[in-house]
Amino acid sequence: MSSVVLDKVTKVYPGGYLAVDRLSLQADDGEFLVLLGPSGCGKSTLLRMIAGLEEITEGDLWLDGEMANHLAPRDRDVAMVFQNGALYPHRTVRGNIAFPLEIAKSDPSMVRERVTELSKALHIDETLDRRPGTLSGGQRQRVAMGRAIVRQPKLFLMDEPLSNLDAGMRTELRMEISSLVRSLGVTTIYVTHDQVEALTLADRIAILNRGVLQDVGTPAQIYNDPATAFVAAFLNSQQLNLLAAGVRTPQNQYVMLDFGPHRLTLPWSDPRAYAISQHTGGQVLVGLRPDGLAPVPESYEGPSFYGRVRALEYHGHEWLAYLECGMPAVPVPEPPDQRRRVNGARNGTGKVSGMMRRLFSPRVPEPQDQEQVGQNTNSGIHRRSDLIVRLGNRPVWRTGDAAKVAVDLSRIMIFTSDGTRIDPPRR
Repeated sequence: MSSVVLDKVTKVYPGGYLAVDRLSLQADDGEFLVLLGPSGCGKSTLLRMIAGLEEITEGDLWLDGEMANHLAPRDRDVAMVFQNGALYPHRTVRGNIAFPLEIAKSDPSMVRERVTELSKALHIDETLDRRPGTLSGGQRQRVAMGRAIVRQPKLFLMDEPLSNLDAGMRTELRMEISSLVRSLGVTTIYVTHDQVEALTLADRIAILNRGVLQDVGTPAQIYNDPATAFVAAFLNSQQLNLLAAGVRTPQNQYVMLDFGPHRLTLPWSDPRAYAISQHTGGQVLVGLRPDGLAPVPESYEGPSFYGRVRALEYHGHEWLAYLECGMPAVPVPEPPDQRRRVNGARNGTGKVSGMMRRLFSPRVPEPQDQEQVGQNTNSGIHRRSDLIVRLGNRPVWRTGDAAKVAVDLSRIMIFTSDGTRIDPPRR
């Protein structure tokens, strides 16, 4: 087994594009760590730096306690599974799986035995004499996994291995990957943009955005106690309800979140109340997942919102309702994108020049940048003034009905205007 430590790792491509910015992260022995984020966030670049396929511009990589920045890929004892499988088309399945052992000049009888056992575990033993071109996508990915696993490396690196498969095949292979890797006890770093894969596979999840680490924790911690609004919104199967609210403390009796036509109150006994009260007279962002709201009768007197049903959506296992409540949803704040093209990216030593260090630091936008910054501080997704409510498998309303929903105050998440949690997440 092997541990992986990334200490303030930065990647700048030759043209000056900042792909990963001062990222620190650790994967412990035998841990299944998932790197999660949108396309282009830097997660695959990070994986390739660990494998030695990309040079680290600045920072340190430690593999099993040894500095690995300048180790050749063959000396790192890692196995990588790519998105497209990357099999040898002229070799049979047996030949593809056995190839790493043949290169290592292992005993032929041991090679045959290990390939046979592994092919049975991956359910591809009937395809051993076929070539990759005759296999389905799921079978090819199993062969790629087998080739990575067969030599029992210290570290597995998997770069979106299931993204090209259909939903049913992804579910099946996800279970196989989890059981195989955990039975071997090998440290695994797995890249994906699919939150379901991350939640079901990971011991811990690290979420990246624009080359910056946003949050790290167990799946339950990340989902229930996210560090930023971006994390809360990204790790959500339905769109997060994100609303702007003013903060008031009437006669210091309680903390009020004022949404305009609606209000919620928190008693001082609520552990979040003091932190929220520090924003009295200002505005905060309130995040609510659709399953934190529940239909209630008009006579309900607890914390609630009311409105009219604009639309209903059927998802097979559940219905979603869209309520017009007079509270415009706000875009998800994102950090300024510092990953821009600059001159003088490299000084020829593998280190970042003084000029680049200054460029890595957050800068105050110039006047001509103000419009562009305004465009980049949200998700770019148009948000309707609707509240999304999860109804289960039977709708209780029809389109046009008046509706009232109870708000589970224990489930609301409070953020500053830049998307940072007001009450620090517990890790």
